[in-house]
Amino acid sequence: MIHKLFTSPINMVVKIGEKVKEEVDREFYDLEHIQQKLIHLQMMYELGEIEDDAYKQQESELLLRYEIAKKREMEQIEEMTKRKK
Repeated sequence: MIHKLFTSPINMVVKIGEKVKEEVDREFYDLEHIQQKLIHLQMMYELGEIEDDAYKQQESELLLRYEIAKKREMEQIEEMTKRKK
């Protein structure tokens, strides 16, 4: 009983941390979100609101995130198809 009094708050913090990580990952690697950011970045560049170097840096970061997100999506699809077999 006393053990639960001490471990419950820790377990709750761990669960909250896991949920926060899931939400951050979902937003950081959401394909639609990344595509929208790429479009917005392109528009800013074309309107001259962002310098060439900054544009290239942000674009490469977004493209890397997109690539990772796409790989994760493919892994999830493969995992789901394996479960169905």
